[in-house]
Amino acid sequence: MDEMSKFEEQEDSEDEMLLMQDLEQDEDGNGLYEHFRFVADKGQTLLRVDKFLVARMEKSSRNRIQQAADAGCILVNGKAVKSNYRVKPLDVVTIVMDRPRYELEIIAEDIPLDIVYEDESLLVVNKPPGLVVHPGHGNYHGTLVNALAYHFKDNPDYDVNDPRMGLVHRIDKDTSGLLVIAKTPNAKTHLGKQFFNKTTQREYVAVVWGAPNPENGRIEGNIGRSLKDRLQMAVFPDGDMGKHAVTHYETIETFGYVSVVKCRLETGRTHQIRVHMKHIGHPLLNDARYGGDQILRGTTSAKYRQFVMNCFEICPRQALHARTLGFIHPETGESMFFSAPVPQDMSNMIEKWRTYVNANS
Repeated sequence: MDEMSKFEEQEDSEDEMLLMQDLEQDEDGNGLYEHFRFVADKGQTLLRVDKFLVARMEKSSRNRIQQAADAGCILVNGKAVKSNYRVKPLDVVTIVMDRPRYELEIIAEDIPLDIVYEDESLLVVNKPPGLVVHPGHGNYHGTLVNALAYHFKDNPDYDVNDPRMGLVHRIDKDTSGLLVIAKTPNAKTHLGKQFFNKTTQREYVAVVWGAPNPENGRIEGNIGRSLKDRLQMAVFPDGDMGKHAVTHYETIETFGYVSVVKCRLETGRTHQIRVHMKHIGHPLLNDARYGGDQILRGTTSAKYRQFVMNCFEICPRQALHARTLGFIHPETGESMFFSAPVPQDMSNMIEKWRTYVNANS
């Protein structure tokens, strides 16, 4: 398969993952994916849900199912239940997890990882742009999960197919930056709670069209799937749809027609920074999904147009980088803080804009 085919396949995979979710998977891992569904017969006698599931699922122990119930992963008629819940006739029993269902066993692939930190409990990586995080329908190769399977291949305690460990949150395929991976169930539980309770520290750097006014601000607006385009998320300011979302931004530098901003997340909704910045009239540069791949500011001259196209070639993706990540270590209680420099494609583009403005001022 040539490189373009691989790229298109990964693009399709990310689109399908966005569409397939009944419950939206947020970047902070709060969303859930349905993995199994069972409907009790009309003649079903009252039976504990753990026993009900053990009888229907091969290779699953009652202990594992009880752990899933304790983690809120077993739903009956859409509501989480404990393992002693008694299934009634026509109850709909589902098992949900915080990552897509892997229809095939994950294959370990020797994909380079930029490891920022690692100990017995967790791993922090600096994800490059273009790397899909989770495998998706029709694309089970070349993802971060495949790379993790290879990295942990000699670790008997790590099972890449076990949802009790692994990625705690995610970032988009074409966003670069820091991610934390839990190596134990305890680490994932503790880190997951921190993301859920919004106690982590996350700062992103983005290049946006225009100069935000005010320079520093707070964007609040529910985010949900767009009613016009199912591959896009949208802001619902009236709060009647979507999930609560808050982004803080601060302008670092302005180059006439574009600005470098840093964004701090209170929440972690899908595409949150991309959607919120578009909502206030400042889409990310070269963000094709949200209109940032068009020339939205500047002159109409052919020379300027060519300059912008050259910038897009230098950074052929949305200009967004997850620069910092802070959390409390799940075992030691120590405050951990990590930083990853802006990658070469973004920094080169920023420097090109800086040079352009200085030459034309």
